[in-house]
Amino acid sequence: MLARMLAALAAALVLPAAASAKGPLEATVSGPGLEGAVTVRGDGEGGNGTPLGRLVESAGFFPLAFGQEPDPTTATRPEGDLGPAYTVRFGVPGPDGKDATLVQTIHPYATPPVSYMAPGQRFFGGQRTHGGWLLATDGLKPLLVELGLPESAPGPGRDDGLLGLDADALAVAAMAAIGLVLVAGAALLVARRPRPA
Repeated sequence: MLARMLAALAAALVLPAAASAKGPLEATVSGPGLEGAVTVRGDGEGGNGTPLGRLVESAGFFPLAFGQEPDPTTATRPEGDLGPAYTVRFGVPGPDGKDATLVQTIHPYATPPVSYMAPGQRFFGGQRTHGGWLLATDGLKPLLVELGLPESAPGPGRDDGLLGLDADALAVAAMAAIGLVLVAGAALLVARRPRPA
């Protein structure tokens, strides 16, 4: 009896420390409309007190990583156009200082916003992510806009590249330039042609 009580006491002391160590330490968000990756810091245990806590909560990190009952996830991708995808890399602490990175994909411009985490990603020793698709909260998009995402979804093929032109406009400009070079070359050949005496 005493041995059981001591084991239960030891488990009660160890489990809160292990559970508190499983929230992300930080995250990075990358995707269309962002220059590089945006680092998100704060308390990764959830809640709305910090940007990282808001991201963890609104993107559904815990149900996707650990599972939950009842299970709010689905293995099936939602139908329709989800808009651009953004990659979130969560840095998760592990035992003995061996951290892991869990990758999640979010679609903040979908109606409603959705997120996805691949099942089976290894973390915290031998654990694997539950994974699946999940309806994110309405707070996901406003948070990401605060972090630097555009208010509305970037258009397909748009990268704000050379001179602020998208890929289609650059292709049209390149074709026009090639056409001008060909016309100028043909005119030069006609002008240099020897004339009959």
